[in-house]
Amino acid sequence: MKPDHLSVARLGSAAVVLAAASMLAGCASTDGVAPSTARALGAADLGLAPAAAPADLAPDWWRTWGDDVLSGLIEQALRAQPSLKVAQARLARAQAAVQAEQSADGLHVNASADTTRQHFSATSIYPAPLGGSIRTLANAQVAAQWEFDFFGRHRAALDAALGQTQAAQADLQAARHLLASQVAQTWVQLGRLLAQREVAQRALAQREQMLILIRQRVEAGLDTRVELRQGEGALPDARQQIEQLNEQIALTRHALAALVAQPQDRLEALTPDLSRLHASDLPSALPADLLGRRPDLVAARWRVEAATRGVDAARAQFYPNVNLTAFIGLSSIGLDRLIEADSRQYGVGPAIRLPIFDGGALRSQLRGRNADLDAAVEGYNSALLESVRDAADQLSSLQSVQRQQAEQAKALAAAESAHDIALQRYRAGLTGQLTVLAAETTLLNQRRLGVDLRARDLSARIGLVRALGGGYTADAPTPSRG
Repeated sequence: MKPDHLSVARLGSAAVVLAAASMLAGCASTDGVAPSTARALGAADLGLAPAAAPADLAPDWWRTWGDDVLSGLIEQALRAQPSLKVAQARLARAQAAVQAEQSADGLHVNASADTTRQHFSATSIYPAPLGGSIRTLANAQVAAQWEFDFFGRHRAALDAALGQTQAAQADLQAARHLLASQVAQTWVQLGRLLAQREVAQRALAQREQMLILIRQRVEAGLDTRVELRQGEGALPDARQQIEQLNEQIALTRHALAALVAQPQDRLEALTPDLSRLHASDLPSALPADLLGRRPDLVAARWRVEAATRGVDAARAQFYPNVNLTAFIGLSSIGLDRLIEADSRQYGVGPAIRLPIFDGGALRSQLRGRNADLDAAVEGYNSALLESVRDAADQLSSLQSVQRQQAEQAKALAAAESAHDIALQRYRAGLTGQLTVLAAETTLLNQRRLGVDLRARDLSARIGLVRALGGGYTADAPTPSRG
């Protein structure tokens, strides 16, 4: 047979083998493997408002709050916090998995060389003088392989790895977002405690002034020692409240130092002023655009996408795997003859892997992938429900706190007026000390409440910013499986 006829015959044989492989592929069947049944929830399922999230909600939202010290602390935390470095390492691992999948598809070339000193049997298939002699075997070869991804197995596996990478990227942004909100919340808590301590110190100063007045009245015979002892007993109580606040302030500074990864002594001089924080306007209704603005939800949707591609890759395993292999090299008995022209060897041909019977391994793998997809979809649904609840809670709290602040401002004004009148009447001898103490207690409670409501307002705003995604706008696939 002539060389060209031989080539035609070989190609014909390869075509026959490929056709036979396609017909036999049904031997390993997916029949009886239940598909994924989980359905991703959408905005309509949760009754979300059609309004979009605020467009001016920037990824660095804290910069718009007007406190440069807070901005510096958040940015320091984003640079140095170890928890973020863990998320970055997970992202690097996912990116390495993508590179591994990319390397599995395409041309693979390997080179090899070996030499063996061997004694050939004189009573085997080797005739004399080779049989019974000791010779050196030498081989040098370059081999290439190309796998044809006819059924999309590599493409699906690569898409799954890319989905996991996108999920890891969103997880990193979610970690950054959570860390920024934690620093801001701790900053507000520290400011609240400092303001509460200021109120307590003002109360102590007022009680000291009151004690001076009581002593003057006792010396004048207008009050008794009972009133004097009551006035003296009020001072330790005020000092105890201040010391309790000092403890809470120290613990909050420790928490802030841990968040920003700084030594505690560097934060001792920080004195947050809540009146300097000015948050931007936030929506009055829960927006449907929330679905695309939270990085944790984006990560969950990418995991659904990755799991979907994982099912496709597992299903493609039921089809033939076709490779084209080729090699060229040198082989000889004796190193001195390795580089001779007659030592050349080469070959080329297809290699086909056909799953016919594998004891149910492929079917089990497909069932596992379908279960992974169901878990990913339900994980997304769970994250969605939690995020909607979280945002609704923060929005309700913010609206309630704002109404409480309006009423508390009126109560504070009334308490200040009542305290001033009671103190004036006591100095004039028209009322007793108990009336002044009662008015003072009401005033102090209102001042403390005012500080708490201001801190709660800021805390709810931070929580709502976090719940709305903090300006994160990365694209994500839309879950549509049903």
